[in-house]
Amino acid sequence: MSGINRRQFISVMLSAGGALIVGMRAAGAAFKPTVPIDMLGEPLTSLGAFVRIERNNRIVIGARGCEIGQGVMTSLPMLIAEELDADWARVRVEQLPYGYEIGPDGPTNRYGAQGAGGSTSIPDGWKDLRQVGAVARWLLLEAAAQHWQLPQDRLKTESSHVLHPDGTRMPYAELVERAAAILPPAEAVALKTPEQYRVIGKPARTVDALAIVTGKAAFGIDSYMGGALTAVMLRCPYLDGSVDSIDDSDTRKIAGVRDVFALPGPVLGSSLDTNLAAGVVVLADNTWAALKGRAALKVSWKQGPWAEESSAKLEAQATEALKGAGIAVRVEGDLDKARKAAKRTLEAKYQVPFLAHATMEPPHALIKIEPDRALFIGALQSPSGASRVIADLTGLAREKIEIRMTRAGGGFGRRLKNDYVAEAVMIAKKAGAPVKLMWSRDDDLRHDFYRPFGVHQLTATLDKKNQLTGFGHLCAATPVNYRNAGMKDEAAGIGCLEPDDFPAGLLPNLDKRFFALESGMPRGWWRAPLHTFHAFAVQSFIDEIAVETKQDAVALRLALLGEARELDYKGHGGPKFDTGRLAAVLTRCAEAIDWKRKRSDGRGVGIACHFTFGGYAAHAFEVSVDGRDLRIHRAICVIDVGRVVNPLGVDAMMMGGTIDGISTALNLAITVKEGQVVQGSFGDYAVGRMAQMPHEVEVIQIASEKEPAGAGEMGIPSVAPALANAIYAATTVRVRRLPILPELNRLL
Repeated sequence: MSGINRRQFISVMLSAGGALIVGMRAAGAAFKPTVPIDMLGEPLTSLGAFVRIERNNRIVIGARGCEIGQGVMTSLPMLIAEELDADWARVRVEQLPYGYEIGPDGPTNRYGAQGAGGSTSIPDGWKDLRQVGAVARWLLLEAAAQHWQLPQDRLKTESSHVLHPDGTRMPYAELVERAAAILPPAEAVALKTPEQYRVIGKPARTVDALAIVTGKAAFGIDSYMGGALTAVMLRCPYLDGSVDSIDDSDTRKIAGVRDVFALPGPVLGSSLDTNLAAGVVVLADNTWAALKGRAALKVSWKQGPWAEESSAKLEAQATEALKGAGIAVRVEGDLDKARKAAKRTLEAKYQVPFLAHATMEPPHALIKIEPDRALFIGALQSPSGASRVIADLTGLAREKIEIRMTRAGGGFGRRLKNDYVAEAVMIAKKAGAPVKLMWSRDDDLRHDFYRPFGVHQLTATLDKKNQLTGFGHLCAATPVNYRNAGMKDEAAGIGCLEPDDFPAGLLPNLDKRFFALESGMPRGWWRAPLHTFHAFAVQSFIDEIAVETKQDAVALRLALLGEARELDYKGHGGPKFDTGRLAAVLTRCAEAIDWKRKRSDGRGVGIACHFTFGGYAAHAFEVSVDGRDLRIHRAICVIDVGRVVNPLGVDAMMMGGTIDGISTALNLAITVKEGQVVQGSFGDYAVGRMAQMPHEVEVIQIASEKEPAGAGEMGIPSVAPALANAIYAATTVRVRRLPILPELNRLL
């Protein structure tokens, strides 16, 4: 927040209900509460800022982030509570709405960064949200100092009270009126030092866990609005196809159906900024009538230009593409020369499939459009993107669009796209009424922004001492920036091949090249996107090198990492990659799995490590294979994400990431045939079953004084390679194609 005056940064006011309102805004932004100011002191009204101190000394803290299961509704308020010296046991958290507004200096967000993607919520909030709490605490201390006529530095705070030197305790609630009349400090307030932390670093349970397990939590799909019609849509199954003809006579006979109409798809070749596919909309009084109406439709489709696309043809296209020169992503030294001088050269090819997000809560949208304003309620990852989509399609000014965010039943990158928001807007405009758009699981799997398909061809050159002298990584894949206007100027291979990832900077000869494949499949970010895409290939290949050269796989990785040092890393999570921190999580993981112990019971142990978005993680698995049955006996995850805000939350994310990684690695692939997505349900996109999972995931957190990285995505990239390496150790069968189980059964 550099360049912003502290007086402009902090917003303070007192509500008529006696609540001290402390919030953050960008320079000069006017405070515009979403409800009348005299209601802000009531416990069940929307918040106008981050902190509300009520007369009963309860503190309500606003959570600004999109809660998609990563725990920011708990961890971000913890940052404010820490500096406020709030009694966390008496804090209540409320979800904040999207905070777009127009101030004297133009558009701004009164709450700061609100999106969820790239594990950035904690790093983004680490300083600014603590400062919000620190300023609120300073105001309360100053109010107490004036009341007791003492210097502020003689007073202390503890558990939502100010402490007099004689031991007298005054609750914050008794100071709010005086505090609200005090001008905030012109300079930043000094933040606590780590030894003073009472909230940060302490395990905190999910603030709305009780509401979730009792069914009281409101997810986006639970939202309702008076007079809203339910909409479902039959979308064209062909990539870039269109509606040819519609027979809706049977649909219109169904009780509750109000209207049927076609919705055009995006212009061929245009950026996929609005809806994703053409289709036919059924509007009805309720979901059941809408679904019955959709089932009764008779629609014929025009195939698009990708009618011949298939997974088999993409694989063949990749094989042919890899024979070319490609686009240089990072080239150092001379790999061809190293190959000629090598005592030995190893090569392997790995393949990863398209993946769907398959969130437990499918896309949905509830919207009301009026001539001068709009209201959207739903689960999002990019509320700013939703705001822009609604503004573009309605012509409304963005400050006239209210967005209420709800807890989401998963995100994983799917809700970074707002195609479902665009559909709801287009339908509501046509209907002239509020609309609740519902997607089915079939809609969700067949109409997604998929993680790219790709083939990795890896090469290693070794000298007579079996030391690596060169590394080649050729990647033929469907670029993630396909039909994405915001990414048209990005470097080749973005989302598929990272120039600075391991083992870049560790070898004298490196050659990374990208080969773009043509495909009509929409692509987007999928959990830890780039890193889950290529870590399987790289970390599996390192294991292959170790096996072929009779080296210890952990020792080989440690030798490559070398002495602890920081290397330049230009990608997300940089600007530095610390070899020592990755070596530390790898070493600790090896110790935990008892890596050096020889197994004689048919079990195999595999390990892998990775640097993701500023965090360092390693996984180890102990497995056995009986016939066609794979059993995971142990699963260990070691993580270093810098200073941890909520250890319990990080444990949960590592467990969830590991389970998600296992499920994906073992089972999941989206395939294409005749220009259509094949999978349409969990019957053919089979997420992991309990019987396939380990009894527990052992999580080990490495203590660190480094500034925090996020943690939502760090626990997944090293899962697939560690699992594949363990399977090899148990069976001597090397799986180079995901998902693992179909390939393992084919090879056994």
